[in-house]
Amino acid sequence: MPAPDVAALLTELERSDPEVADDARIAVEWLTGGEPLETITQLDVCEFLWYTLPLKVTGDHGDLALALGRLLRLGGMERYAALCTSPSTARILRTYTREGEEAGTAAYQRALGATGVLPPDVPELHWSSIMGPEELGAHLACSAALELAVVSGELEPAASDWRSRAEALTRRWLTAPRTELGGDNWLNRVHGERLNRWVLGRGAARRELAQPFEVRLHAPITVPEGSHVPALRWLLELAARPGGVPLTQRHNIARAVVVEAAERFGWPMAGTRNESGVSALRALRHIAEHEMRAISRTGRTLRITPAGRRLLDEPAELWQAAASALLTPATGEREMQMSVREVGLMLLVDGKALPCDSLAERVTEVVVGEGWRTTTPADVVAPLVELRHRLEALGLCVPGDRPSATQVAPAALTPAGRAAALTALRRQALRPRKYVTLA
Repeated sequence: MPAPDVAALLTELERSDPEVADDARIAVEWLTGGEPLETITQLDVCEFLWYTLPLKVTGDHGDLALALGRLLRLGGMERYAALCTSPSTARILRTYTREGEEAGTAAYQRALGATGVLPPDVPELHWSSIMGPEELGAHLACSAALELAVVSGELEPAASDWRSRAEALTRRWLTAPRTELGGDNWLNRVHGERLNRWVLGRGAARRELAQPFEVRLHAPITVPEGSHVPALRWLLELAARPGGVPLTQRHNIARAVVVEAAERFGWPMAGTRNESGVSALRALRHIAEHEMRAISRTGRTLRITPAGRRLLDEPAELWQAAASALLTPATGEREMQMSVREVGLMLLVDGKALPCDSLAERVTEVVVGEGWRTTTPADVVAPLVELRHRLEALGLCVPGDRPSATQVAPAALTPAGRAAALTALRRQALRPRKYVTLA
């Protein structure tokens, strides 16, 4: 059966109802962007009707939707025509009109999720809110595959197992070699696109520093052999015991445990023998409790969570979680401070410690070039100290001079530390793209 021709359909519609034809022409031009009608998917139609139409197209939105439905029905696209006249479309358009953009957008997102054609996040890929051409192509391809599965009855959006089955299909579609991609797969294409954008970054100094990493981060980083992050494993195992990790009345780790940790891992104690005096232990607890959600406080005890037990049972996952923590935002950290930590890791990843002043000055040069024009070497100290505390807490740097609040101590990475740094940088490069401010 030949594909429907938009011009011919509009001509046929003009003969029977010229006013409807005008609305249909406006709607179909917005929907297809000039591409052939057979290229549209259910996702395209839903996004047009429930988002683009009410927010970007002038005119009577209800009439435009009905006119588009007439045209699609003439072209034999009954499923898509039914969307134009569906109660869901009428309800969403009313919501925009009566309650405003925020309520309308929320209604659109709920309805889109219920269709079953929106590709879910999978462990290998969380979708960006800002997609490049490759990611958009992958997203549309996965959506078309989900649509076909729903139409064929393979997937039922209302079924209890829909999520897991949709994730499995999306993962297969992303990782299978594609003829149209020359034997490559969509996941590689998206990762390559994200990595390239991360390397290009903001500013010449940042690009120069990041350029060698495009090759180094192309493939997943091999997990080092042997037992790593011993302090993190020790804390989780202690929290898994019947008594958990005892806390003081102020909910600090009990002094006996603090002393044990300091002696076991060679951490210095500043002043009194409490948690606040051992910066590495304080950082370790924050990572485990607030970022990994591996432990939680119950009264005056830290106990392991189900997530923590899974990490203990899966050494590779524990390693990935620990490496990722090097670039997880700490409480109150802004984008500039996270950029400082990222640049610091790039400078230290080959295992060579830089003198304090040189490290701060080099990081400042790169960060200023990224757009934070007023940044000074003094401004980068706190996030670099935070990075050092995390490296020390996870046993990823060579013991040496300890950082203070006013001076950056150099951190020479161990072999495991270098692997962790590359793992954290790769995760950072491949993360979903979002709008960024220079706050």
